[in-house]
Amino acid sequence: MWPFKSSPVVPVLRLTGPIGMATPLRPGLSLQAAADAIERTFKLSKLPTVAVVINSPGGSPVQSSLIFKRLRQLAHQHEKKIYVFCDDVAASGGYYLAVSGDEIYADACSIVGSIGVISGGFGFVEAMDKLGVERRIYTSGTSKSQLDPFKPEKPEDIERLKSILGEIHDAFIGVVKERRGAKITAPDSEVFSGSYWSAPKALELGLIDGITDLRTKMRELHGPKVKLRVVPLSKGGLLGLLRKPYVEMETQLGTDRPLTDDLVSSLEARALWSRFGI
Repeated sequence: MWPFKSSPVVPVLRLTGPIGMATPLRPGLSLQAAADAIERTFKLSKLPTVAVVINSPGGSPVQSSLIFKRLRQLAHQHEKKIYVFCDDVAASGGYYLAVSGDEIYADACSIVGSIGVISGGFGFVEAMDKLGVERRIYTSGTSKSQLDPFKPEKPEDIERLKSILGEIHDAFIGVVKERRGAKITAPDSEVFSGSYWSAPKALELGLIDGITDLRTKMRELHGPKVKLRVVPLSKGGLLGLLRKPYVEMETQLGTDRPLTDDLVSSLEARALWSRFGI
C-alpha cells in the first residue's frame, strides 16, 4: 500500500468582472461562459466542499440569477457545501452570486451589498435642438420608442420603468431572504436600500458570516495540507479570439461589430467598478 496519504483538494471557482456585459476583448460573466467551469468544479474533488471567489460590481439581473441557480442545483445534486469568498467587491449582481454560498466570507476591506436595481441612460434632446438635428423614428406599436434618449421623457414611460425595476428588486430581495433568512439582523429598509458597506458592517447586518480569507478557512476545515485548485473559466478575450478561425475573428473584430459598441460596453463596465472606488 502507498505509504503517503494524498492531500485533500478543494476546487476553487473564480467569478470575476461585470455580469452579462461583454465585448470580444472583455468577456463578461454569463451562464454560457461559466457553465463548463461550474460543472467541472463540482466534479473535481471528493471533498464535500466547493469554494467560490467573487469579485464583481454586478450587471445583468438575468445572468446573475442563472448562475446562482446553477450553483445551487449542482450543490444539491452533488451534496456539497459552497463557501463564498468576496474579493474587492461583491455588490449588486455580485452579491446575488454570493448568496449561492452556504456560508459567505470577506476580507475586512471588501465592499458588500448594493441590493438594488438601477437603470441609467442619457438624454440628448437639448443637444439635438442646439445642433439643429431632427429626430425621425417610425414604429409599429405605441410604446416601441419609449424612453428614446433623443425624445423628451414621458411620465408614463418613467412609471412603467420604475414598476419593472421594482419587480426585479423584489425578486432579488426574495432570493436574499431565502438564503440568508434569520441571519439578517437589520430592517429591510436598511439592508435592501441599495447601499453597500465594508465587510465589518456587512457582518453586523448579517450579509456575511465572517471576515477571513480562502486559504485560512479551508485549512480550518480540512487541515494544513489542503490544496486549492482553481478551475479556469472557458478561454476568452484576445487569446480566445486568436485561437478561432480567421473568418470568425473577422466577423467579431470587423465591421459587423462597430468599435463604438465595444467602447460603450467598456465605459459601462468601468462605471460599474467606479461606483465602489475600484
